[in-house]
Amino acid sequence: MRELIIAFGLFLFIEGILYAIFPSKMKNMIMKLKEATDNQLRTGGLIFAVIGFFIIWYLKR
Repeated sequence: MRELIIAFGLFLFIEGILYAIFPSKMKNMIMKLKEATDNQLRTGGLIFAVIGFFIIWYLKR
């Protein structure tokens, strides 16, 4: 559970830094997300979830 909280904190930190350093680029990225289809977003999310799972699995073994 502690590792999950640390991971969530790291996620918030990275997300916050990106918005603080590149606010206009982040706005552009959000606008482009609106143009993507649901299937494209679903596929991208699944790919990142699988990559994240394998990173965690590799580090924990």
